[in-house]
Amino acid sequence: MARIRCSNVGIRAINACVPKQKKRTQEFSSILSAGAIADIEHTVGIAERRIAGADICTSDLCYTAAAQLLHDNGIEPQSIDMLLFMSQTGDYKIPMTSTLLQDRLGLPKSCACLDLVNACSGFVYALSTAYSYASMEGINRVLLLTGDTLSKLLSTSDTVSAPVFGDAGTAVLVEKGSYGSSYFELGSSGRDYESIIIRAENGGRNPITQDSLQERDAGDGIMRSGLQLKMEGMDVFSFAITTVPKSIRALYEYSGTTDADVDLYLLHQANRYILDIVAKKLKTAREKIPTNLGLYGNTSSASIPLLLCTEFEHTKLSKRCVLCGFGAGLSWASAYLRLTDCAIGTLAELS
Repeated sequence: MARIRCSNVGIRAINACVPKQKKRTQEFSSILSAGAIADIEHTVGIAERRIAGADICTSDLCYTAAAQLLHDNGIEPQSIDMLLFMSQTGDYKIPMTSTLLQDRLGLPKSCACLDLVNACSGFVYALSTAYSYASMEGINRVLLLTGDTLSKLLSTSDTVSAPVFGDAGTAVLVEKGSYGSSYFELGSSGRDYESIIIRAENGGRNPITQDSLQERDAGDGIMRSGLQLKMEGMDVFSFAITTVPKSIRALYEYSGTTDADVDLYLLHQANRYILDIVAKKLKTAREKIPTNLGLYGNTSSASIPLLLCTEFEHTKLSKRCVLCGFGAGLSWASAYLRLTDCAIGTLAELS
């Protein structure tokens, strides 16, 4: 496992933005039975999600969250030394979306920009990157933008993925300060890469062809093209309930902490049943594990910062937190850190 310890770096503020458009799980009655819909609502825990319209990109959601964060906290754009953009759904293959957001937000030309690509473990991976850069001489503030609009990459007949994934964008300001030490534990299992995959990509292993555009029978009534996401739900479920508790226990050991030192477990919002099992395996109180799955679904790398914004909106939050993301790769990432007077902004909506 990769382990990282950072000192005197922390999160000053967090904001999030979601599309205004909602889609309820009940609206999938054309592809799901009443029993399947009830299972998604009550076991998986998703009643509705936010869906980006054709003219809304991930960068639009992240821009809105970032602009609000800078305004609400009186942060001068010129004070941002680095911009990180974590997403699987950037504006273009080339150039980096982070450079477009640097200009759009009015950040200085001296601001370093970097795109990162990861899925549901992406926020914690990106946060470890932001903390590492902010620990260096010459970089005091890092603006981390994280989000996805995976609804654009799903087959409407996909009974596994279509009712699950929602869209969101988030902004997190990381800076030097009296935040104490933070700990990260990162890992991956690349041999299981096919569990969550989009096969076709220009310049990649499977170049896009006319055949890639055609939806084909993938079984169980699902029609899917090579440009649409495929997820083996049970494989990911088994991975999560095994890996997440193991990673968090390793984090306890590395950081010298126990469950008694944790106020909040901020876990990737994939499935309520997964959260229940993790709580039991860690022998922690379920009340320490908040969830917003019911109204937002699985928002990929945006899920943890979005969770903070929906559950602690418009507050100054001081808590000892364990974070854990897990998903495509397959990969996972956990962190132990303290939020100290962290400004949680008002959730924005974009129509």
